[in-house]
Amino acid sequence: MMKHATTLLTPQDPVLLLVDPQPGLAFAVESQGRTTLKNNLVALAKTATAFSVPVVLTTSATAKYSGPIFPPLLDALDGLHTIERTGMNAWEAPPVVDAVKATQRKTILIAGLLTEACVAFTTLAAIDAGYDVRVVVDACGASSLVAHDTAVAMLMQAGMVPRTWLQVLLELQRDWSRHATYNVASAIVKEHAGAYGIGLDYAAAMLH
Repeated sequence: MMKHATTLLTPQDPVLLLVDPQPGLAFAVESQGRTTLKNNLVALAKTATAFSVPVVLTTSATAKYSGPIFPPLLDALDGLHTIERTGMNAWEAPPVVDAVKATQRKTILIAGLLTEACVAFTTLAAIDAGYDVRVVVDACGASSLVAHDTAVAMLMQAGMVPRTWLQVLLELQRDWSRHATYNVASAIVKEHAGAYGIGLDYAAAMLH
């Protein structure tokens, strides 16, 4: 059953589709710092793993231009198999669509590179195919801030609902008394969420 755009997600709802998180493409990113972008992608991948959200990972032009997946990202996904394709729209690659369909989930979280091309085209196609798509905007990078913001605005008009990686984590955790995922979720926040992570460290120290 399709989730309404305003419905908060549970770990059983989404599949995460990571589109071409490769260093060769990151060279073109000017919408945010590349180190921040990599941090956000790794944090999002760790979040998916922590909450048992299935992940579909795509690459393009690996041998010719884009290079391999960021190593810490692949580590966070336990060496997940990647789906190599040639087109900018990952949804035009049948193995990608088949992998998403195999999860039997109708909500897709999308992140990757570049926002104005592969992320945007894939998102539009997935929306047309009937999926509820939520782009994790701070785990995407574009050739400029204008390009990123324009793509996000266009996708929102098409029905996409934006998220940030930390918002995804907090949405899936929802209640810090949920002990099954508390330790791993709080560890991700402490390592990757900057000031919020500092706050959790401080709170833990004060409680003890």
